[in-house]
Amino acid sequence: MKKSSVLVFALFIMVFNSCNSVDGNKTETTTNEIKAGVVNQINTELFKKLVYNYQKNPNDWVFEGNQPCIIDFYADWCRPCKMVAPIMEELATQYKGKVTFYKINIDQERELSQTFNIQSIPALLYIPANGKPQMSVGLSNKEGYIQQIQSLLIKAQESN
Repeated sequence: MKKSSVLVFALFIMVFNSCNSVDGNKTETTTNEIKAGVVNQINTELFKKLVYNYQKNPNDWVFEGNQPCIIDFYADWCRPCKMVAPIMEELATQYKGKVTFYKINIDQERELSQTFNIQSIPALLYIPANGKPQMSVGLSNKEGYIQQIQSLLIKAQESN
């Protein structure tokens, strides 16, 4: 009787684990899952759809989005990046509906980090709806990021 109970329990555990592992590691964001008011994790494929398709337009910046955005290039091991993350979350809430916030892991998206010549992180790419993007490297405080957002994205949007 004990052997059959153990066998049934083991079978139950195997079935339970196999059911949970189906798409259990899926953490990638899709185009339909992009949300306002939060920092959205994206990959190279989504970057090309939502921000800039550098393969299709290698010589000209053609913004694919409809409102200004910020790209936070980061790595999980980077301590300053970990300090920037909660600030970006706060700013994503503060600028909800005005600025879209994305983050890209440079270790997972090497092609993209090479395309933008990311050599130091945190690196933030400020992208106005019209005009050329500007890169900012290094850690700043919340007020510094707000100044950048206001001058590079919000005022640029209002003048167009």
